Amino acid sequence: MAKQKKPVHRVEMTDGKRNIIRQLLEEYDIETAEDIQDALKDLLGGTLKEMMEAEMDDHLGYEKSERSDNDDYRNGYKRKQVNSRYGSMEIEVPQDRKSTFEPQVVKKRQKDISDIDQKIISMYAKGMTTRQISETIEDIYGFETSESFISDVTDKILPQIEDWQNRPLDDVYPILYIDAIHYSVRDNGVIRKLAAYVILGINTEGKKEVLTITIGDNESAKYWLSVLNELKNRGVKDILIICADGLTGIKEAISAAFPKTEYQRCIVHQVRNTLKYVPDKDRKAFATDLKTIYQAADEQKALAALDRVTEKWSPKYPNSMKRWKDNWDAVSPIF
Repeated sequence: MAKQKKPVHRVEMTDGKRNIIRQLLEEYDIETAEDIQDALKDLLGGTLKEMMEAEMDDHLGYEKSERSDNDDYRNGYKRKQVNSRYGSMEIEVPQDRKSTFEPQVVKKRQKDISDIDQKIISMYAKGMTTRQISETIEDIYGFETSESFISDVTDKILPQIEDWQNRPLDDVYPILYIDAIHYSVRDNGVIRKLAAYVILGINTEGKKEVLTITIGDNESAKYWLSVLNELKNRGVKDILIICADGLTGIKEAISAAFPKTEYQRCIVHQVRNTLKYVPDKDRKAFATDLKTIYQAADEQKALAALDRVTEKWSPKYPNSMKRWKDNWDAVSPIF
């Protein structure tokens, strides 16, 4: 029987991976493949220590900075050498006075951690949401962890997220896109909808970059002004075009924070908001006519197309084209 070949791993680059690589290059003086191994070992070792610290907190029932009547307490660290996919490394295992602490992430007498190191590194590439971290940790440990334990581990990693959220930005971004991901959360036993607004920039090199992700449930000019001022505080001095849906207060906020910036209504959302007035039987023909507006060669031809489409469809669907006329000042920047 012929020996089966192992499938070749194909590297697929994503924006998330590029950001991680960029941060690694900035944090470590990487010049060779060995430098990459050393950087990953350092990340892995630091993460293992933080996770075992969280386990110790759970074991003792209190954190380092808290007072407790517990007669068991932390008693320094013990160095331990383990083997990983990145080679041998030394980790620091926290100890307690009674020697009753038994870590789960790296068990006593365990010398090989190559089966879990990739999973820990993947936490950095998953976006660091609480749910994803919880799933990864449960996958690593192989048992169901308590909510307080997951929270403790998450809290120890949150500073890394805050560093990303507060990192300095470029002076100028030619284009910024603002769009939302809507999801349900449980808040005091009640399920409610929240929106995570992703602000994606195209930098001067033409590359995509997620500047920030902000959570909001009350859109207003005041809210969007605070978001844009945060970008200014992180170094952004000018934006040529901000493209977004008709978010409440966004136009006023842009005028206040970046007076010279053009506000461009998102054409995809504009088309969707138009077609919701049109039943299925006419939707395809209507969408084809709409293309003659936003795919026109210049604004003059687009206005002529707008008049034709409005004249053709308004008698049948009177509200369908109203937003195009009302929002033309925010649609026309594409020309």
